[in-house]
Amino acid sequence: MRLSIRTARWRAHVAQVAASTPGLVPVVKGNGYGFGREWLAEVAAEFADTIAVGTIHELEGLPASVTPVVLTPTLVPPTLARQKGTEPVLTIGNESHLAALAGWDGRVVVKLASGMQRFGGTPALVDAARTAGLDVVGVSIHPPLAGTGDDHAAEITRWLPSIDPSLPVWVSHLDAPAYASLPPTHSYRNRLGTSLWHGDKSALHLSAEVLERRAVHGGDRAGYHLGEVPGDGHLVMIGAGSAHGVAPLPDGRSPFHFDRARLTLHEPPHMHVSMCFVPAGQTGPAIGDRVDVQRPLTMTLVDEFAWL
Repeated sequence: MRLSIRTARWRAHVAQVAASTPGLVPVVKGNGYGFGREWLAEVAAEFADTIAVGTIHELEGLPASVTPVVLTPTLVPPTLARQKGTEPVLTIGNESHLAALAGWDGRVVVKLASGMQRFGGTPALVDAARTAGLDVVGVSIHPPLAGTGDDHAAEITRWLPSIDPSLPVWVSHLDAPAYASLPPTHSYRNRLGTSLWHGDKSALHLSAEVLERRAVHGGDRAGYHLGEVPGDGHLVMIGAGSAHGVAPLPDGRSPFHFDRARLTLHEPPHMHVSMCFVPAGQTGPAIGDRVDVQRPLTMTLVDEFAWL
């Protein structure tokens, strides 16, 4: 599977967002938003001295020039040795996370509760962390994706009277107007991932190659589960499957398109190949053609990159 990038357009978008976002903390967690985490961290290091990763298991291979912030709490302190001043900043969201860091004296961000109801405590956790000998460098509020930017800003603002004004407030899921509306009583760090790396979708194109095309007749059986072919036509085998993260859309439809028409899956994608059915009378793709893949890059394993 191939990700094609219109390099100048993509770079221009990233530079524009970086220049216009005060307090920016680029997020490079998971699969690096489809680009690969280590490579994307190198790009982020060009304009930021702090980046956010998902877990302590994502600390390897990062540029020595950046301070990594681990967004997901851990029950085991990190063992990765880094230079003084660039050790990871960890996140704690309850007393158990704090207890797990006993004997570790590094920096932490304290996560406060939000409508997500995932992680998060009260500002009392800040005092508990300081008492335990940790260096609290900020508090974090993580609103859900649901709702408007104003809803997210309101949820953050409700906590502010209880937060030490000397501590930066780390926020996410805010559009530019909502971020600008936050009260000037505190300073803020703005975590951005999707809007930074994927904000200009016209710069990115995911595709896969057709590896085989076979004529079939209605009633024939094919595939891992020998499903019945619905009519005369062709089966086309596409070089992308579950190993790449490819799956049917939530409504069961195929994620593949060719010549602006959606292809029909014969069976769910499996490992490195997906099988689609093209009925007689429709041209469909030939061997060597590329088909478009409708898939979130954050859930996709890309085989190759084409920088255009």
